[in-house]
Amino acid sequence: MAETANAPVRRSIPRTTTRKKKKSQLPIAMIVLLLMIAAGILLSAFKDSSTGMFLMFGGVFGFILQKSRFCFTASLRDPCITGSTSLTKAVLVAFALTTIGFTAIKYNAFASGQAIPGMSYVQPISLATVAGGVMFGVGMVIAGGCASGTLMRVGEGFHMQVLALVFFVIGSLWGAKDMGWWNLNVIADSPRVFLPDVFGWLGAVVIQLLIIGCLYVAADLWERKKLGIKDEE
Repeated sequence: MAETANAPVRRSIPRTTTRKKKKSQLPIAMIVLLLMIAAGILLSAFKDSSTGMFLMFGGVFGFILQKSRFCFTASLRDPCITGSTSLTKAVLVAFALTTIGFTAIKYNAFASGQAIPGMSYVQPISLATVAGGVMFGVGMVIAGGCASGTLMRVGEGFHMQVLALVFFVIGSLWGAKDMGWWNLNVIADSPRVFLPDVFGWLGAVVIQLLIIGCLYVAADLWERKKLGIKDEE
């Protein structure tokens, strides 16, 4: 007891942690922006006038992707790994908006007797579609990003995405080389489905929006179940 009473009292001194001030990247961003504008002007002057616009659009789109962390891979991966479906619901909202926008563009061309734009993207549905989707999905999860997400993270300096981009290019070239054989022997005889041909223009929009709405509700319920979120009383 005496030793305890005579023991020196140690006072806890609060530690002051000094964080290193982050260096402002605004000057670098302004320099890069000015270089992009100069490159866009030069490209428009010496090449096609739309080339500069494509460059600027790509830069702005990449900036938005980087700041929003928008990624199709994460929208399908996060619900299974973390239970979060915020990106999933964002992708579904984007699908809903593009459904309305692209339908308006296509229907306007159809109503005026013009060729419907984008019909070359209505591809045959076959077993190759399912197999390719599964393989690409597995690859996206392993690589940590889809095509747009990989390009965005390459710009951020992630080495894994640089490696994924290299093999992405190799696989694309290999696929383009053998695409003729696959198209002739597997894909060509498969059916093409264009929803307005089946349900009419209004029916196609309503059905697609209903499917998107159901997926949105299912994603929200999944997140609540996985994360234990309860409705406020």
